[in-house]
Amino acid sequence: MISAPGDEAPLRAEVRRVRPTDAARMRALRLEMLADAPLAFLETLAEAAARPHAEYAARIRQTSTGPTNAQFVADPGGRLVGHIGGVAHPTERGVTLIYAVYVTPMWRGTGLLADLVTAVAAWSRAERRDNLMLEVVVGNDRAYRAYQRLGFVDTGLRVPHPTIPTLRELQMRRPA
Repeated sequence: MISAPGDEAPLRAEVRRVRPTDAARMRALRLEMLADAPLAFLETLAEAAARPHAEYAARIRQTSTGPTNAQFVADPGGRLVGHIGGVAHPTERGVTLIYAVYVTPMWRGTGLLADLVTAVAAWSRAERRDNLMLEVVVGNDRAYRAYQRLGFVDTGLRVPHPTIPTLRELQMRRPA
């Protein structure tokens, strides 16, 4: 549980795996993510907004259980305020690839990112994957520093951004 900054009666957020009942709130958070950080994710706000609710619901059902793909959210009891996903790396046994990391601006700097990473790391270890990997757009220094504080190390590998050819991403890793 994390408290929001500046509240007289601190708000609390439970970090947990998504549930099928989260579909509408996850859709709202996904649209916020894309509006706030359009270069960090693999689709545009327009593409996500056009997707039917049934597709969001199916995705949430798929990632709410199982060993290969999971999403975790920060839930203060209303609007979701954070997200992280993890998927078994397609070619590296023992590695979970972290994706779609987001903390809503009001909750940044509260430790919520660490709680989200802790949740995906625990799931990864339970599934016998002892290493975490993520990619960050080169130049996103705020995210880079945040991941360094959580023990991620820059591997030196740079790869093309999957959807924007002019951008590069850097790879970071740490033990789960």
